[in-house]
Amino acid sequence: MAAVSHSLQIWIIEATEEVFTNYNDYLARMDYYNQKRFICEITGHSGMDFFTAQQSESEASHEVDDSFPDSLRDPILRKVQFSTISRIDSLVDHVFEEFKQDFYPGEIVTVILDDGNRLNGTIREKTKFPELVRPDGTIERKAFARYFVSLTSRPDEEALVDGDHLVRDRKTFTKQMLRSFLKNSLNRESWLGAPWQVKDKLATQYRINAQVPDELHYDKQKAQNQLTRTMKKAEANGSLLNSFSQYSHPPLVELRPKGHRGKVTQHDIEIARRQQYMHIHQTLSGTQSTGFPQGVLSPSDQQYFHIINSHPGYHVIASKGQPKPPPLPPVKYPIEDLEVPPVRNVAPRPAMKYLSEDCPCPGRISEGASTGIQMESVGALLETWDTLNVYCEVFVLDSFTFDDYVEALQFTTEDVNCELLVEIHCAVLKKLVNHEKDLNGQVQITLPLALLEETDDESTRHGSSSEPTPTPEPEIKPRTTRSSIAKTEAAELKAQVAIDAKLHRGAEIDQCVKGYNWRYRLRKRDFCNGRWIVIVVGLLSLYTATSRFRKICDEVLIELAPLNMEATEETAISQYTKLDINLRVKILQFLCMLSLETQAIRGYMEDCTLQMTQFRKEKVEAQRTRKAALEELKILHEERKTLQPEATSPVPQIEQLEEMEDLKMEEPDEDEDEDVVMESEDEEPVQQRSLRRANDRAAERKRKLEEERERKEKAEADKAKKPTKQARKLEKVLKKIDGVMERIKDCEEEVAVLDNDLRESDCPRTRVLGKDRFWNRYYWFERNAMPYAGLPSSSTADAGYANACLWIQGPDKIEREGFIELREEEQAKYRSAFGIGVTDRKMIEEGQTHTFTAYEWAYYDDPDQLDQLIAWLDIRGEREIKLRKELQAQRNKINVHMEKRKKYLARHDKEKSESAEPVTRISTRTKTYVDPIGRRCMNWKNTTARAELGHIHSEPERGPKKGVARIANKKTIVEDEGRQTRASNRPGKPLTRQGSRYNF
Repeated sequence: MAAVSHSLQIWIIEATEEVFTNYNDYLARMDYYNQKRFICEITGHSGMDFFTAQQSESEASHEVDDSFPDSLRDPILRKVQFSTISRIDSLVDHVFEEFKQDFYPGEIVTVILDDGNRLNGTIREKTKFPELVRPDGTIERKAFARYFVSLTSRPDEEALVDGDHLVRDRKTFTKQMLRSFLKNSLNRESWLGAPWQVKDKLATQYRINAQVPDELHYDKQKAQNQLTRTMKKAEANGSLLNSFSQYSHPPLVELRPKGHRGKVTQHDIEIARRQQYMHIHQTLSGTQSTGFPQGVLSPSDQQYFHIINSHPGYHVIASKGQPKPPPLPPVKYPIEDLEVPPVRNVAPRPAMKYLSEDCPCPGRISEGASTGIQMESVGALLETWDTLNVYCEVFVLDSFTFDDYVEALQFTTEDVNCELLVEIHCAVLKKLVNHEKDLNGQVQITLPLALLEETDDESTRHGSSSEPTPTPEPEIKPRTTRSSIAKTEAAELKAQVAIDAKLHRGAEIDQCVKGYNWRYRLRKRDFCNGRWIVIVVGLLSLYTATSRFRKICDEVLIELAPLNMEATEETAISQYTKLDINLRVKILQFLCMLSLETQAIRGYMEDCTLQMTQFRKEKVEAQRTRKAALEELKILHEERKTLQPEATSPVPQIEQLEEMEDLKMEEPDEDEDEDVVMESEDEEPVQQRSLRRANDRAAERKRKLEEERERKEKAEADKAKKPTKQARKLEKVLKKIDGVMERIKDCEEEVAVLDNDLRESDCPRTRVLGKDRFWNRYYWFERNAMPYAGLPSSSTADAGYANACLWIQGPDKIEREGFIELREEEQAKYRSAFGIGVTDRKMIEEGQTHTFTAYEWAYYDDPDQLDQLIAWLDIRGEREIKLRKELQAQRNKINVHMEKRKKYLARHDKEKSESAEPVTRISTRTKTYVDPIGRRCMNWKNTTARAELGHIHSEPERGPKKGVARIANKKTIVEDEGRQTRASNRPGKPLTRQGSRYNF
């Protein structure tokens, strides 16, 4: 190092002892060291900076030095010195297998005696006996070792045992410890094939030879690899090699050292090369005379066959002709589904059904031809139904079937209210704004116009002031004070009138009662007589100011608040009864999307996440308990085999024979009843002659058998009174086995319960079953976040299902453009490979029904169709093998609920057909009630709200009545046969997993 002036400024990195005279170089090196790209060589942890990795290596090195057995260090280091095994994992496996049953003096081991007792001790001496081989090459005796072990509990005694009677503690010698020890003790150069070398400090400490053999040096290895490649190339290019190899086998020199004893010198290598050259030359000379068979070499081959004598060592053999291309490797399935060759003459996918009127397949009549549902509304129907059922406990709703939900949205009668239709709207609306007694009716969603008003006020303040002002701190939202609320409402009204003046009168209906807009109505829970529709109109008119909801809101408000009608409450209520089902589902979709922003829903999801974490911990603990019980059961079965006598008791066979004999003895009695034969129609029955004393002989045989049975029972009872010692031990073992099996059964039941809990608590997203080869998505909505048949306390729990359909959604735009609707050149390439284009293949293999976009939905509702679908899926594809696995796992549950759905719909169709007389009507002062026979949705009642709130959502809140709690507690709960649950903490609530843990 050059001399440095004392006045020169320097920068030092203490960890590496680097000195810099240039500050930029110092910063560049520090930036490099601070990058998260370094790895701890001992632990293997990555993503650390240099200093953290250095500290980790230092700490891990001390831990390894302290924990690894001292007696194993020397032999293991000698074993791995100059090893050419490239991968550290392979080296660890090799060393571990060799030293697993090999022990050394100084080790603390456990001695297993012949009687099964275990004693701790320390190996004092080891004696190795070599392998004995007979003259014919067979092994007479394998190599083994004997150990003198000083017993800890018996200081005056020693045990002489072999390796089969010794074991180590599991924690003293593991692969992880061995890996850390080797990484801390070895190093090697960076070139391919470099040998492992023990670090100099350890080599000196244990007196291990550190001089690398000549044949393992880089230049020798490089020369050897070059010669090997040359020979392989000559063999690949030679047309005569196959014939030549049949008659000549030149010896090859092995350069890799065998262990640490034998070494190959350079002189040996040269001698081997010279011998090989002479062997090849003599063999080739024999092709002209007697050494090579006649007819092996053709004239064209002879003129091209020569030896290049200028090359030292091996000589290259060349010949005429090109090598044959290697065969293509076999395809390893599964692969990309569309890369699987199509199978000809195979049945297509079973035909799907459509819920909508419009069908994507031209010429096909849809199953929902008379429903009035458009295809673009099917996804929204499924989305809203799933949201309302998953979060039914937050909304305080009974669960309901998808069929009842669709029928309720089609309900258009003005004379009677459909409780299901009204309750789902009111329940969702109540989550958007608190009650006026709860935090002064705080709004739980972000209002778009309130944010715009705050932004405008802030920009005005900044524009009028010339001096810069600091960023204001977050303030309480304007809705918390009456003055800010009035100001915001005035801005909302002004903006709404400006936005929708030309389209509808939604804002005017919202303000038809001065100072009593949708927010005040919602705070007071003013839902009676259809006034919840007025709240919906006000909320929709407010969100017309957002680009996200403007189209939906305008489309609905044009129908609910038309320009040619008065802006009154009655207008909105009457227009809703005429509203199309597609617009109704858009309203619910809009409300559900707003509800997901509320604290109630978000808190529910967070609690479910925490709950799932707890369930996973409990499941792991139950699985550990089961595993331990299985190990204990295995030991008990081994003990039972040693105690149980080999000859089994013949008592069961004797009892079976006696029962058969009893049956045979009873047969003559049956025949005697048939001895009466009618000679003719006019004659009296005549008793035929029977065997004399047949009954006496049968009674005698029966008496003897009973005496024999009593004698045997008495002998067995006497034997049981005086059991032997072995019998008593066997009885104890059998009792233990029964107890362990009972514990295992309990653990399995607990795991099944926890799996169901995890499924029902998984509410943040709807999980897809899988995708097929054409990227269609398959959903079974009962798979997660809800009971398979809905809440067992629901008023329609007798239906026994929730959705019970397997839904198919078409591919989205990215998947369609990237895999199906390919460009022309890609289609041509695919067609040349498989003989058909992707689009044509889709039309053929999917059969008569298709889904082309993500807005198109279809379904299966028959178990036979499900089986046909499973058979259609090709397990050679990556996506379809996963989908097939999921469908097979859920097949039984899907089939059961499909059958229940069929029975439920058939029962109500039968009731509807039987009620042929006109509908009975009962008039009162305020409302006309219609007999609900024939409408399934009219059977649904919100029993959950009645039990928890004392009234349904659409009714005004009233004080508690006497006997309400008593009635709620006596409410009949429908039992769910296939469901295992824990205790509930909600009065009147059925025992559900989610319901037992949440109170909203």
